[in-house]
Amino acid sequence: MIKVKVFTFSPIQENTYVLYNEHKKAIVIDPGCYFPAEQEQLYQFIESTGLEVVQLLNTHCHLDHVFGNKWVYETFKTPLCIHPDEEPMLKMAPLSGEKWGLPFENYNGPIQYLQPGDTILLGNDALKVILAPGHSPASICFYSEFESFLIGGDVLFRESIGRTDLPGGNHEQLLTSIREQLFTLPNDVKVYPGHGLTTTIGHEKRHNPFMQ
Repeated sequence: MIKVKVFTFSPIQENTYVLYNEHKKAIVIDPGCYFPAEQEQLYQFIESTGLEVVQLLNTHCHLDHVFGNKWVYETFKTPLCIHPDEEPMLKMAPLSGEKWGLPFENYNGPIQYLQPGDTILLGNDALKVILAPGHSPASICFYSEFESFLIGGDVLFRESIGRTDLPGGNHEQLLTSIREQLFTLPNDVKVYPGHGLTTTIGHEKRHNPFMQ
């Protein structure tokens, strides 16, 4: 069974996720910890829970989702996993940080590439990689069919969708991704977004004003 722990980090209020199982294996997704106190908060949770971090994943590589990549890699020795078409976003993230007044040191370790349909294992549990571009060139989501949840990044929010005015954004592509990749999942699938509150696929089908 996978447990999901959420932290909200940085001035941009990004949701960082730690997924872990009964065997104390853990995956860190989109570490947005910007300040040292946020890094310490994440570290203390992992240490106090007795977790071993075995994967570092990014749903996409806009700056607020990658602030903590370098720190996680150096602390837990886990290389970064992203879709290959997000690598240009990763490389330009520090420039975005300067623009936003949030300078940071970028990740410079090894990168492992993920493709749609790949399976990420956490013990006996599995996460399926779903490609859902539009907010960024190659946003990916992580879907647990058995546990009925989706780590959605900035694709779908509670009664909203990801912005498409950032580099690599495409509004029509995002709507298509949501309709064809996410709204085809069961209605009871819980969505953990990159910002804000959780929702479900069924709720968004009924109430999301952008998808009516």
